[in-house]
This record gives sequence, structure tokens and C-alpha cells, in this order.
Amino acid sequence: FLTRRIARGEWLALLRPSKRLRKGEVVLVGEEERPVRVGNRGENGEWKVFLPESVKERQFIEAYGHVPLPPYIKREDELRDRIRYQTVFARREGSIAAPTAGLHFTEDIMLEVKRRGVTVIPLTLHIGPGTFRPLTEETVENNGLPPEFVRINKDYWEEIEGALRMGRRIVAVGTTTTRALESLARGCLKEEDERGRGEGIYLAGWADLFIYPGFRFRVVDALLTNLHLPRSSLLLLVAAFAGRDEVLEAYRWAVGRKFRFYSYGDAMFISRRKGG
Repeated sequence: FLTRRIARGEWLALLRPSKRLRKGEVVLVGEEERPVRVGNRGENGEWKVFLPESVKERQFIEAYGHVPLPPYIKREDELRDRIRYQTVFARREGSIAAPTAGLHFTEDIMLEVKRRGVTVIPLTLHIGPGTFRPLTEETVENNGLPPEFVRINKDYWEEIEGALRMGRRIVAVGTTTTRALESLARGCLKEEDERGRGEGIYLAGWADLFIYPGFRFRVVDALLTNLHLPRSSLLLLVAAFAGRDEVLEAYRWAVGRKFRFYSYGDAMFISRRKGG
């Protein structure tokens, strides 16, 4: 499972069964037996792997790669999943999964949202495997999240800051967007000059913000989010945003009415008061 590109032909990956693999071993892929070499094992259970040099990287991935469907979908991936398991916002490659709140939007819904006077501003946050790992420490503060890459055009961020000064409501589509915006507000990202490629100035970097009850939100006033599992950092973020008791009550209500969890599940819209 390729999780992050390091350099051409060099990736971080999750391997299974990892106990049977060692550094220097080779995994043969496809009928042509393309060799993928296993490198060092790093943090968070990820390994460095080297794709075959005999074929172009993009060509290899397109020929042999599969859409990494969530494990609770008990079927092989299909060609349609390359479209269905994407959000209408998707532009840049790098995320290991679709940000699930965004899956509720269609192009028609987006047109209606804009027609009603809502400004839609894009940003990039590449979801990493740490987002889906359960928290292991009983004491919340002893947990942490591996960093995830965030990138936004500086003009867009200045537009968000202007909206905040005017008292306009900032709605985040998803917990990952919330983490990205709150990381930006704390000055965690650095400027990148992309004018040589015609893209302007960006703010970019690695966000490791871990949000749990007691966190003070500086940007996000409302949140659209799916239903999250116990012992997850995502549920803690929602509890921090809306209040622990309120979230648990809402979850009991949803479970009693057989609402669906996971990526293709149902969503909830949470609005909070300014300064709350």
C-alpha cells in the first residue's frame, strides 16, 4: 500500500504480511514479475520500497495499482471506484484516502452552494495512515498524530482571514480540513514561491496538530463530518468542536436510527458559537 512518494521510484508503504518480509527482499508484481525491492522499516510501521527501474513509475502504478478501498467493503475494486472514491474537490495526488465528508458533494450541489452566495475555497491536505489508527494511550494528551502535508494558495488564506475579520462563518468540509485550517492559523506552514511554474505563492508544510477537548478553535465555525469510530482522533476532534456530551448524545440518536458510519456513511452538520 503506497502511502507517500519520497523520490522517483522511491516510496513509503505499508506491507502485509510485514513479518515475512526483510530489508533487501524483492516482491514480484504481475505476470511480467516486475521487482519491487524492500528497504528499511521506518516509524509508524511504514517501509521504504523501490519500484522497478525497468518501467516508468506512473506506468507501473497505472498498470498494477488498485484503488485502496476501505477494508469493510468486501469486494475487489472496480474501474468505477476510480471515480466514485474521489471527491469533487480532488485535484492533487498524494492522499491515501478520500476525505469522507467531501464524498457527499456533487457538481450540482456545489453549483447550488455557490448560487446561494457561499464562497468555496480549496486547500490540500494529504490524509496519511495515522488518521485511521486508533489511539493507544489511555491519557488523551499522551497520544499524537503523524504529520500530514498541507498546502494552500496564500491568496486563498488571506481571503479566509478577511472573512474572519468581517465575521463571516467559516465552514470546514471534514475533520482533515479543520486540522489544516487550524494549523494555518497557528503559523505552522512556510511560504513556497511557485511563480516560476505560474502558480503564485503557497503556504505549505507538515501539520501534526492533535485536536482534543480543551482545544480553542481560531478559524472554523461550522463542520460537516461523517460519524467516527471510538478511540479515534477524529471523534476527539468532533468532541472538542461540539462538546463531549452533545456529541455522544447525537451519536446515540444516530445509532438508534441505524445511521451509517465509515467512508460511505452518513454525515452531520455542526455549528458553534463564535468564541465557544
